[in-house]
Amino acid sequence: MAALKTSQKEITFKAPTGSGKTYMMADLMNRVLAENPHVVFLVSSLSKGDLARQNYEKFTEYKDKNRFPHLNPYLINSNVAGEERLYIPPEHNVYLLPRDLYKKGGRLMQGAMDAFLMELFVEKHKKFILIKDECHIATKNLDSISDNFFEKTVNFSATPKLARGQHPDVEIRNEEAENAKLIKTISWGSEADTVADALTKFEEVKEDYRNLLGVNPCLIIQISNKHKADEELQNVIMPALHTKPEMKWMLIVDKEKECETNDVFKAKKLPVARWKNYAKSHTATIDVIIFKMVITEGWDIPRACMLYQVRDTQSKQLDEQVMGRVRRNPRLLDFELLSEKAQQLAMTAWVWGVVSDEQKKIYGVKLHDDPQEIIDNVSIKTTKLKPLAQKKDFDITSFMAKQEKVTNHQSIFELGRQLRQAENQVRGIVYDYATDYTKWWEAAECLSELEKANRAYLCDYAQSMEVQAQHVSFALSSYYTDNEKYLRIGNWIWQRRDGVEKFSFDSEAEREWAEILKEIASEAVMPLTVGKIKKSKRGKDVFEQIETDTELHGKEIFLWGKNFVANSSIKFEYYMGSLHSSFPDFVMKDRFGRIHIFEVKSVNQSGAYNFDANIYKGKIAELKNCYRQASKLTGQIFYLPVVKNDVWHITRFYKGEENTLSEDEFKKFVKESP
Repeated sequence: MAALKTSQKEITFKAPTGSGKTYMMADLMNRVLAENPHVVFLVSSLSKGDLARQNYEKFTEYKDKNRFPHLNPYLINSNVAGEERLYIPPEHNVYLLPRDLYKKGGRLMQGAMDAFLMELFVEKHKKFILIKDECHIATKNLDSISDNFFEKTVNFSATPKLARGQHPDVEIRNEEAENAKLIKTISWGSEADTVADALTKFEEVKEDYRNLLGVNPCLIIQISNKHKADEELQNVIMPALHTKPEMKWMLIVDKEKECETNDVFKAKKLPVARWKNYAKSHTATIDVIIFKMVITEGWDIPRACMLYQVRDTQSKQLDEQVMGRVRRNPRLLDFELLSEKAQQLAMTAWVWGVVSDEQKKIYGVKLHDDPQEIIDNVSIKTTKLKPLAQKKDFDITSFMAKQEKVTNHQSIFELGRQLRQAENQVRGIVYDYATDYTKWWEAAECLSELEKANRAYLCDYAQSMEVQAQHVSFALSSYYTDNEKYLRIGNWIWQRRDGVEKFSFDSEAEREWAEILKEIASEAVMPLTVGKIKKSKRGKDVFEQIETDTELHGKEIFLWGKNFVANSSIKFEYYMGSLHSSFPDFVMKDRFGRIHIFEVKSVNQSGAYNFDANIYKGKIAELKNCYRQASKLTGQIFYLPVVKNDVWHITRFYKGEENTLSEDEFKKFVKESP
């Protein structure tokens, strides 16, 4: 929204495939239309895969569910009889255009599109915004009229074309989408693994997928588009499948006559054109789907959890659009209800293929040897905010009795829309109170007052904050994306899975703060010896602690580390317009047993990132309020180190008190006995 209000003519939005770009696109259009009903959106989508129709159906579904009520979508098509003139009705505000309809010789370019644009642009004074879905695919004919009609162009893609100037103005990175549980984390298979190995892995996962997620998973096998495809099928894929006769498979290619399946009881009875719709259902019994390179944009199959790319494919690397097919969260809408094991399963995708340079920059990390000893020695208390319903003196009946009686009643449909958009905590209060229709209406009409009361209570951390967990520690394993802000560390809690002692950090400020903690570790941080070999009385060297009497050797590490967000439980809730979780950047245990928690910030402007200074300052202020109360409740020491012009300004929260320290004062404090 902020980017659209700049003077830029063209805006590019980048987000990973599977993260919900269609939903975000609908949200953006709904917000714009709420502010300016004179805007009209033309959404150009790919023709292959019928992406335009898919988007249209999604937008219609959102509108029907009152999620984005300002959308009034229309699918442009050329299905008119004989010589009948193609007509586009002008009363809609979102028009879905399959890209290939607007081409030379097509009916749209025989005057219909020009007439439509002129009517809305000249006669009705509408403002057009062009949205290019999957903008990495060229739209030359639309580009030729952009300057005449379109006030803005918004590009959406997971892989925008930099060569065409599509540099992301707004970007959701892979790791951000993974942390938000929108897309799965990739577990890379070995380059030596065969199709048979992938099928074996699929068999291992299948039972858990069904039992824990209630979803039938599937494996996608990608083969070449051209002359190698038949060879790959006959010599590589089919021999492996023949060893698993119980597996149902489906081969889908461009020409229907080449499609095949061994599912004679279900898929074989359907027209080939409906195979994709059947295969994407959570209950579909197809285990393996074999595709040529055509499986790219516009086909959602969240139950797909594995992708195998045949080694001799002509593709140099796995396209991100292809990987996106197996990265969607199959239980996105009720993810929080799943067990921890089920959540981890739902958020893992197994991929075998030629890894792209970008994907190679993701590194796995794990705790050093003796991880349980690290976990036992670093015990952290986390906090959460209680809902208004748990406030001691809050009673919904008494609250309702104090409200002014409503004389101008709203419709049930409008009340329902407002209630659906309310925060979960407030919605829960209304439904708990609503034992009958009359009470539902009464509570719904006081929704704004309830929301005000909820906000006021949540922001008063002295009342709303409580300890969530008494004993949380670092995750056993995690990962990070290489951001080229490097520091070599060999003696903290983490080790990279590849054994390299080089880590990168999210920002230069983080890297510099890690350097400070590394510098003081030998004097200030509690040490721990890991990887010890024990010697039993029987004289046999073993790693288990069996009647041990001598520790032969081990590696000394210091109990501090980056709080890598993936798999982390180290978080603290705060309220800023809605509930948020702060995942601090670093945790350290000093030699006196105190826990130190750091959230690093920088106010230095960066050429790579632009941020709203007021929002940023507001977040820092809210984090201060959160950490102040959390330090009082948990006894832990919280810090907000902020770097400005190479000088650290360190705010410390200790037992509910706030102090500002210099870098030297901080170093002195952590080294001194309390």
